[in-house]
Amino acid sequence: MKKVYYLSTCDTCKRIIKALNLPQDFEFQDIKTVEITDSQLTEMNTLSGSFESLFSKRARLYKELGLKEKQLTEADFKQYILEHYTFLKRPVILYKDQIFIGNSKKTVEAAKLAINE
Repeated sequence: MKKVYYLSTCDTCKRIIKALNLPQDFEFQDIKTVEITDSQLTEMNTLSGSFESLFSKRARLYKELGLKEKQLTEADFKQYILEHYTFLKRPVILYKDQIFIGNSKKTVEAAKLAINE
């Protein structure tokens, strides 16, 4: 599997994708225009180990809905991500049997090393 879940309107996503210099056989899914399916999210969960690791606590809706004050379960994290794309930490890069979540420098460097080895 060679896939990137991203937002086409996100400058950070665009910068990271450009920096990774991804091969042409990568598939790109703009999560704003093509919703994440339950099976796609389940696949990401299998690779990452938790829905919480895929969940963005920086999302504006996270604060607006008062989710910080709630005790969210794995099922809650999954449901929120499926309900609104903004809850997925981005970008999510799937490469072979590895997953790279988010935009931290460490994550981007690890993805770059794995993809260009």
